[in-house]
Amino acid sequence: MALITTRKVLAVAGVAALSLTTAACGSSSDGGGGSESTGPDTTDYSDWCGMKSELQGKSVSIYTSIVTPEDASHKASYKEFEDCTGVKINYEGDKDFEKNLPQRAQSGNLPDIAFIPQPGLLQTMVDTGLAIPASETVGKEVDEYFGEDWRKYGSVDDELYAAPLGANVKSYVWYSPKMFKDKGYEVPTTWDDLMSLTEKIAADDPGAKPWCAGFGSGTATGWPGTDWLEDVLLRTAGPDVYDQWVDHSIPFNDPKVSEALGKVAAILKDPKYTNGGFGDPSTIATTQFQDGGQPILKNKCYMHRQASFYASNWPEGTKVAEDGDVWAFYLPSVDESSKPVLGGGEFVATFRDAPEVKAFAAFLASPDWANAKAKATKGGGWVSANKGLEVKNLVSPIDQQSAEILQDPKAVFRFDGSDMMPSAVGAGTFWTQMTNWVKGQDDKTTLDNIEQSWPQN
Repeated sequence: MALITTRKVLAVAGVAALSLTTAACGSSSDGGGGSESTGPDTTDYSDWCGMKSELQGKSVSIYTSIVTPEDASHKASYKEFEDCTGVKINYEGDKDFEKNLPQRAQSGNLPDIAFIPQPGLLQTMVDTGLAIPASETVGKEVDEYFGEDWRKYGSVDDELYAAPLGANVKSYVWYSPKMFKDKGYEVPTTWDDLMSLTEKIAADDPGAKPWCAGFGSGTATGWPGTDWLEDVLLRTAGPDVYDQWVDHSIPFNDPKVSEALGKVAAILKDPKYTNGGFGDPSTIATTQFQDGGQPILKNKCYMHRQASFYASNWPEGTKVAEDGDVWAFYLPSVDESSKPVLGGGEFVATFRDAPEVKAFAAFLASPDWANAKAKATKGGGWVSANKGLEVKNLVSPIDQQSAEILQDPKAVFRFDGSDMMPSAVGAGTFWTQMTNWVKGQDDKTTLDNIEQSWPQN
């Protein structure tokens, strides 16, 4: 049986105070003589393993947008918790998660835990009155291992509801080191360099395209397009304007946003530049995001802007390294003096008040789970902002690089804008209008339609 590192996970307010120790499912041996009481209603489950555990035979249901192939490592990462507590974790992945979670709230069919990738959707779920605030233990873990910004992303009206889970760096461009080397291309370090390289590739190789992309993602189709706009706006207008746009202090169709969308259009809507391996630019709308970068392996495409998690979508056996089949470079800013980073992640929201649910939520917020997940992700493509994550446990060099970026206090990091917006916009019109845009709708109509959809209250 796998071992769990020494630390305590205290589940407060009538839930388990679990000692995760190096004893393989034995009683607590962390030097403290067992779990410490944190309140009159706290039960000491220092003998929580095996048949003595009051959690034995319980189950916790998880609902998430994380599906095959990324779900396998998630399930594997729960094994330590399941083996030691006797709690069974029931995992359900759904490509239409963002649409179906609110509907399940209406029908009274909520899971125990949902991994919510949008703070805006978290707000929506809290507004139903069915979400349960995070326990005191989870709050302490978030403060210790994630910090103020991540607490804010998982909070509603300054109350923490959901601890961060996974994280990702979105400001990457995937490419083939071999193709670049064979053509004598250098990785661009400014936006002008990137556009010059795009033009050169188009002129040099008529049998391929500089770029490939896919916006398809079930009812979430369009989200990769929102990432494009956010990444470029962060570079052209800066983090302050980006923040104002996200919280609607400036309108969605502000001239600075229009300028950024124009730069995106100069790549994605030019038939000379996209959509390598699939067809004209309109095919981006129907190409599944998992498939978007695959033409790189067939020499049909040179570059694909997608997050660090895309590493898990390459076929088995693909070498992801600087000298491998594929690698990724930082999406350059307007100049080399600024390096903003766009990122995202999921948050663990709970909907059932039970010891096993809160205990598992506490486990997920801990370094124990972060490191177990890293080890379980054999092919790479996952990272966390948890400061207790040991970078050496990450298999992929791209994940290691991403973790270092996320843990760097000097990084100019901004969370995915659409995920921060009201869900009707961020997980609604922003997605659909970007899909219409890549099919041929003009920039002004696209931005105006999204602005008009912004909730008035």
